[in-house]
Amino acid sequence: VQLQASGGGLVQPGGSLRLTCATSGVTPDHYATGWFRQAPGKEREGVSCITNDDGMIYYADSVKGRFTISRDNAKDTVYLQMNSLKPEDTAVYYCAAAWGVHGPKSLASDYNYWGQGTLVTVSS
Repeated sequence: VQLQASGGGLVQPGGSLRLTCATSGVTPDHYATGWFRQAPGKEREGVSCITNDDGMIYYADSVKGRFTISRDNAKDTVYLQMNSLKPEDTAVYYCAAAWGVHGPKSLASDYNYWGQGTLVTVSS
């Protein structure tokens, strides 16, 4: 199983970006796909998560109302639409998959597979 994250870049405060996480390989009936981020000198933080079967969603408080996660099961792809970006959103963003779980997961320890990360920089 491989996860490919893309869509990062440089954006001004208040701007938007859409991250994409494409999953390849055999997937189980129940799994969750999450987005995490890690800023320099900080611990990895769970940002959002969505389950493949019933679409249950989790958002960190820091991104609620600004970020929207969605999925396209036919393409095994998850998107993270990020609006009203702030400088504190600057980080490397990773997507990850938690196999065989029910319900969204916010802890990195719940995840089995990780993508390579994509850098998001919010700066004027």
